Amino acid sequence: LKVLRHEEFEEGCKASCNGPYDGKWSKTMVGYGPEDNHFVAELTYNYGIGEYRLGNDFLGITLVSSQAVSNAKKMGWPLKEVTTGVFEAEAPGGYKFYLEDKEKLKQDPVLKVTLGVSNLQKSLNYWSGLLGMKIYEKDEEKQRALLGYADNQCKLELKAVGGAVDHGTAFGRIAFSCAKEELPNIEALMKKENQKILTPLVSLDTPGKATVQVIILADPDGHEICFVGDEAFRDLSKVDPNGDKLLDDAMAADKSDKWFADHKMKKVSA
Repeated sequence: LKVLRHEEFEEGCKASCNGPYDGKWSKTMVGYGPEDNHFVAELTYNYGIGEYRLGNDFLGITLVSSQAVSNAKKMGWPLKEVTTGVFEAEAPGGYKFYLEDKEKLKQDPVLKVTLGVSNLQKSLNYWSGLLGMKIYEKDEEKQRALLGYADNQCKLELKAVGGAVDHGTAFGRIAFSCAKEELPNIEALMKKENQKILTPLVSLDTPGKATVQVIILADPDGHEICFVGDEAFRDLSKVDPNGDKLLDDAMAADKSDKWFADHKMKKVSA
């Protein structure tokens, strides 16, 4: 994955982009290609937080890359073969990745993101019935379904966890871009259907970059969903050729671990 852009913020985001933490934070966008046509992960770092407790809400990312499998083996990174040719890897912090040992796809190598749900049909009614995602697969026996907005895009997999969904303290959300004029329609629909709106339509500033409009929803299990106006987002999300350097500089300047160690203190566990 490549660093596409890196941004630093002095205070918490008014749309809780960095969770409920109201302090200095950063975000780094990583992906196999530009945000216009690839799945991208947003990694947020809260300077004062030492660790998070994971729940069962985020079950993993599946990608096709024999190179990733090869890299893991060369580095001695633990791999567990869960089915033939598919390896489970665990990132720092406990996040799961499922690596298919095949050559990368011509399009985005990220196949799907898997979220845990408490009631598959109820979730399908929301994600497909209300949000308009197409159901590509549904397996009643395994209590899972695969959804998406387009054939050539990363898919969303919903998988029943056999009980309540626990979001832990790490937080996260799924984000989609859409035409700016669609945002008020989404907000109106959610109000009409008495669905939860976490952040009503709002404009978010990024220092030195475009201001984007977003609305943030919550599905029946509390999974956060952000819809962002596409026009401004395309400007905001341009690949920054200095992204790697900005990230390296920020990490070099972050003395928080040393400060806490010098004062014989531990960073807060969220």
